[in-house]
Amino acid sequence: MTINVLLKKFSSEQKFMISALLVNAGNYLYNVLLGRILGPEQFADAAILITFLLVLSFAAMTFQLVTAKFSVSIEKEYFEQFIAIIYRYALIVGIVVGLGIVFFSSMLQEVFHTQSAMMFQLLGIGVPLYFIMSVNRGILQGKKKFATLAITYQGEMMSRLVLTLVLLFFLGIQTSLIIAFGITASLVCGLFPFSGIRKPFSKILALPSRHTKHIQKFFLLTAFYELTQIIINNSDILMVKHYFDEHQAGLYASLALIGRVVYFAAWMFVMLLLPKVVQLKKEGKPTTTVLLTYLSQIALLAILIVFMCYMFPEFIVNMMFGAEYLSIAPLLWKYAIATSLFAISNVFAYYFLSLDNYVPVVLSGILGVSQIALIAYFHDSLAQVVIVQMIAMLVLLVIQLIYFLGIGNNKT
Repeated sequence: MTINVLLKKFSSEQKFMISALLVNAGNYLYNVLLGRILGPEQFADAAILITFLLVLSFAAMTFQLVTAKFSVSIEKEYFEQFIAIIYRYALIVGIVVGLGIVFFSSMLQEVFHTQSAMMFQLLGIGVPLYFIMSVNRGILQGKKKFATLAITYQGEMMSRLVLTLVLLFFLGIQTSLIIAFGITASLVCGLFPFSGIRKPFSKILALPSRHTKHIQKFFLLTAFYELTQIIINNSDILMVKHYFDEHQAGLYASLALIGRVVYFAAWMFVMLLLPKVVQLKKEGKPTTTVLLTYLSQIALLAILIVFMCYMFPEFIVNMMFGAEYLSIAPLLWKYAIATSLFAISNVFAYYFLSLDNYVPVVLSGILGVSQIALIAYFHDSLAQVVIVQMIAMLVLLVIQLIYFLGIGNNKT
C-alpha cells in the first residue's frame, strides 16, 4: 500500500493531528538538541528566546482565534472586509511590539541577565511576521483547511530546526544570536502557503455595527485570556531566570520543556475544538459532547505522561538532556502534574470562549496573577517554585469544573 493511498484513509482532521504530533516532536528535538549542545548555562539564554517566542505565539494567537471564529460565523459577503481589517490591525500591532522589543533590548538583557541585547533585536525584527502568519493560520483553521494549516507549522518548525543546527555547527559566533536569527528566519517560512494580505492599508468598507461590536468584544476578551496564558505558561521561566543563577535557570528550563509536553500535545485538540464548537453553535446543536470527548482524550494523555515522569524521571532527563541535568529529575512528575492541570483547565476556557461565555477567562486571569505572586514570595528553591504552581493550577481546575457543572453547563 502506497503512502498516498494510506493518507486517503484519514480525514483532514486526523492528518492535522498527525502533523501536529510531528511538529511538536520536531520542536522538542530542537529544544533537546540545544540543551545537549549548549549545556545548562548557555541553554538558559536559549530558553529565554524560546520563551519569548512562546509569549509572542500567545499574543498572536488572539488574532488567529478571532480570525478562525469569524471565518466560520460571519456572512460570506462580509468575509473579505473582515479579513482585510484583521490583517491591518495584526500588522500594526506586530510592528509596535517588534519596535518595543528592539527599543528595550538593553533593558531586557539586564533584567534576564543574558549575554547580548542583540538577540532581542533580531527577535524583534521578526515579530510583525508572526502576527501576519497567525491571521493566515486563522483563515485556514476557520475554513478547516487543516492540511494546508499543517504545512505552515511544518515549514516553521523544520526551517528553525535545520537552520539553527547548521549555523551552530559552522559559525563560531555567539550562540544566542544564531538562535535568534534562526527563529526570525523560520517565521518567514511559516508564512507559506499564504492566503494574501488583501490590501490592508487601502480603503476598506466598514463592517455592520453588529459585527464590529461582536468582533471587538471577542477580540478584547480573547486578548485578555491569551495574556493569562502568557502569565501562567511562561512567567515561571522568566522569574526563575531573574531570581536564580544561570546554571539553575538552565536546569529549570529543561524541566519546563519536558514537563510541558502534555500542554503542547493538548494544544492540537484545542485547534480542532474551536471551529467545531462554533459550527455546532451556529447550527443550534449541543456542544457538550464534543468538549467531553476532547477532555477525556487529554486527561488520558496527561495521566500517561505523569505516570512516565514519576516512574522513570532519571531515564527521561538523561535521555533528553544528559547527565548534567539529572538534579531536576525528582521534580519532573510534579511539574508534569502542574502542566496537566493547566492543560485540562485550558480546554474548558477555550470551549466557553468559543461560546462567547467569558467567565472562565476572568478566572484564569485571577489565577495567573496569583501564580506570579506565589513565585515572587516563594522561590527559595526550584522545588518550591514547582509546588506553588501545582497549588495554583489545582485551584484553577477545581474552579473551572465547578463553573462547568453549575452555571456554565446550563448555558451550553
